[in-house]
Amino acid sequence: MIWPWKRSRSRAASVPTVPADRRGRVLIATSLGGYAHAQALDAALATALRLRGAEVQLLLCDAVLPACQMSKPPRVTAETLVTTGQAAYCAICFGEGSAQFSRLPLVTYSEFLADGDRESAAQIAADVPLDRIRGFRFRELAVGEHAFAGTLRFLARGDLDGEPLGPAILRRYLQAGLLTIMALDRLFQSHPIDVVVAHHGIYIPQGMIVEVARRRGVRVVTWNPAYRKHSFIFSHHDTYHHTMMSEPTEVWEHLPLSDDIRRHTLRYLDSRRSGANDWIWFHDQPREDARRVLTELGASPDRPYLALLTSVVWDAQLHYASNAFPTMLDWVRETVLYFRRRSDLQLVIRVHPAEVRGLVPSRQRVADEVARWFPELPPNVFVIGPEHQASTYALTDHANAIAIYNTKTGVELAAQGRPVIVAGEAWIRGKGFSIDVSTPEHYLEVLDRLPCRAGMSPVEIDRAIRYAYHFFFRRMIPLPFIASAGPAHFTVTAAESQLGPRAFLGLDVVCDGILTGSPFVYPSESLPDPLAERHEPAVS
Repeated sequence: MIWPWKRSRSRAASVPTVPADRRGRVLIATSLGGYAHAQALDAALATALRLRGAEVQLLLCDAVLPACQMSKPPRVTAETLVTTGQAAYCAICFGEGSAQFSRLPLVTYSEFLADGDRESAAQIAADVPLDRIRGFRFRELAVGEHAFAGTLRFLARGDLDGEPLGPAILRRYLQAGLLTIMALDRLFQSHPIDVVVAHHGIYIPQGMIVEVARRRGVRVVTWNPAYRKHSFIFSHHDTYHHTMMSEPTEVWEHLPLSDDIRRHTLRYLDSRRSGANDWIWFHDQPREDARRVLTELGASPDRPYLALLTSVVWDAQLHYASNAFPTMLDWVRETVLYFRRRSDLQLVIRVHPAEVRGLVPSRQRVADEVARWFPELPPNVFVIGPEHQASTYALTDHANAIAIYNTKTGVELAAQGRPVIVAGEAWIRGKGFSIDVSTPEHYLEVLDRLPCRAGMSPVEIDRAIRYAYHFFFRRMIPLPFIASAGPAHFTVTAAESQLGPRAFLGLDVVCDGILTGSPFVYPSESLPDPLAERHEPAVS
C-alpha cells in the first residue's frame, strides 16, 4: 500500500505485512537529488522502513527553488545565481535524484505549489528591507535565519561585507525558503504524515521543512554524517547542532565507567590524531613535533600558552542564546586584545584546517581578519594558518588551557584532561566538565585566572570520558552498509533484502527511532569492542 498522492513512480516490490500498530507514514524529504551525502542513506532508509511495514514517500525538488544547499561555486556562480538562476544545474540535480529513487515512491515540490506561488514568493523576497531579512518570519517561521545561513554558506564567509551580489543572493535564498514553506504547508495539509526525515535540518530547504513540520505537529527526525566511518548522528525534533547541546545529561552521566569503556574511548580519541577510524578528518600527515612548530613561529614552548581553536567562519550560523560574543570573529578579536596586556602568557591561535580542506573552502579566513585588525601582532600572539600541517592535538598537549567557540574538538580534549573554556555553542557546554562563559565580562574574568595552576579534577575527567564515549559510540550510530565512494559521496553495499529487521543493530535503532520516537542511542556498551564493530548483525 502506498499513499494516495497525485502521482506515484513506485516500482518497488511489495513489503511484508506487519501489525497495524507498527505502521507509520514517513516522508523522507531528501529534496536535493544531487546531494550525494543523502542519496545513498535516504534510499536505504526508505527500503528499510518499507521492509518494516511503513508507508514511505520521498520528496524531491524538481527545479523549483531559485537557490538551495546545492548552490555553490563552481557549479553555480554568484553572477549566474542572481541573473539567469541555477536551472541548468537543477536539471542535473533532479535527474540524479530521480534515477537514485526510481524504484521508490516519489513526489516533487511542484505538485504542491499553486498558481501564483512563485510570483508571490518573488515579490515578498523583493519587498522585505535588507536589514530585516535575517529576522524575517513567514507564517510564524524563521525563514530569514535559514536564508541568511544558506547565503553565508554559498559565499563561504561569515557576513555580506564586501560582497556586491550578497544582498541579491540573500533574496534568492529567501524566495526559495518561502516556496519551500508554501509547498510543504500544502503537502502536510492534504496528506497525513507521521514523521519527516531530513538531512541537516538547517539551510534552505531543509531548515524550512523541519520548521513547517514542527509547526504542524509532525514529528521530525534529522540526520548528519558523523566522524567515525560508517556512522551517522540522528536527532529528534531539531538539527543535531541544537539537540547535541540540549540533550539531557541523564542520558549519559550515569553510565558505568568500566575499564573497557575507558580504554575504548581513549584508544579512539588517540586514533583521531591520524583519522584512522574516521571518514571526516583534515590532515593526512600531521606534524606531531609541537615544540618545534612553536619555536618556528617564534613562540616559547616552555612558557604557558592558551591554545585558541577556531571554527569555519560561515558554518551553521544559527542563533544560540548562550554565546558570549555575537560572532566567533568577535571572540577572536577580543581575545587578541586581551593578550596585548598579558605579557606573562602566550596566545596560540590554531585556525581550523577545514578553512582550506573542507568541502566548501572558506573565502573569509580567520588569519586574514586577524592581520587586518592587527597589522602588527602583539609579540606574545601567534597564528597557525589552516594550511599548516601542525597537529592540533599535539599543540593542545602542551597548552596550559584551551579556548573554543563551537568546535567539537572540545569533547576530545576534555576527556584527555585538558581544561577547556567554552565561549560559544560547543556541545560540551553545560555538561559539567568545561569552563562555560556566557558574557564577555565573564570570559575576561576567566582569562584573568590563567595560567591554570591545576588541570581538571579526576571527577571532571571521568565525566568528560563518559560524555566522549556517549558522543562517539552511542550517538554516532554505525550503519556499516553505507560506505564512502569518494569525497562527500556514499554508496550502499547491502542488497535491499538485507535491510530488513534484525539485519543490522544500528539500522534497527534508527528505524525504531523514526517509527516510534525511541532515542537514537546505540547500545555500544553491550558490545565487546565498539571500534571493531563494522559489519555486526543485530543481537537479541
